[in-house]
Amino acid sequence: MYVRPEHQFTDPAAALNLIDAHALGTWVCHGQDGLVINHLPFWWDRHKGPNGTLVGHVARANPVWRTLGAATASVVVFQGPQAYITPGWYPGKTQHGKVVPTWNYAVVHAHGVARAVHEADWKRVMLERLSHAQEAAQDQPWRVSDAPVDYIDGMLRAIVGIEIPIDRLEGKLKASQDEDLPDRLGTVSGLGTAATDTERAMGYLVAAALKG
Repeated sequence: MYVRPEHQFTDPAAALNLIDAHALGTWVCHGQDGLVINHLPFWWDRHKGPNGTLVGHVARANPVWRTLGAATASVVVFQGPQAYITPGWYPGKTQHGKVVPTWNYAVVHAHGVARAVHEADWKRVMLERLSHAQEAAQDQPWRVSDAPVDYIDGMLRAIVGIEIPIDRLEGKLKASQDEDLPDRLGTVSGLGTAATDTERAMGYLVAAALKG
């Protein structure tokens, strides 16, 4: 991934926090006939390995797990807030006109070698952790133990676990750092009144980058 110096994550923890907050990853690996792409929610086990380990699962009917080998490189892309940036927010538009639209975004690429996991106990723990991470904000969080045992056993037989120890992380935060200060302030103001949550979240990131 091309990353200009001003767009790098200066704090490695920020990249990992993005994974926590945006769990749906785009997993890309090599298959027998070329690249294979799947979209999976992952749980980041921060205590396993220097950069942590991603764990998730695919349907047993999904052939991707059969293509995995000891040297099969993978990358998982986690997309954070993103927003179109209009020059209409820039004072520079009326002052000199030398401005163009752009797109701000935050993204993390997690690189590693994936392996398939078939052990039922491992898969059960994975489901418990994955659901706990997403259910934590609910008033009455759902737990794996809430479902009938035989039903969960059947579900476990229908999936294959995926584990990806993270060898390398790449993070990019494109938050108007390369624009003139008045235009960056205009972007913060414009995104603050935007229609969607992700646009407003990007506004917070642009504002934070001003302080950094």
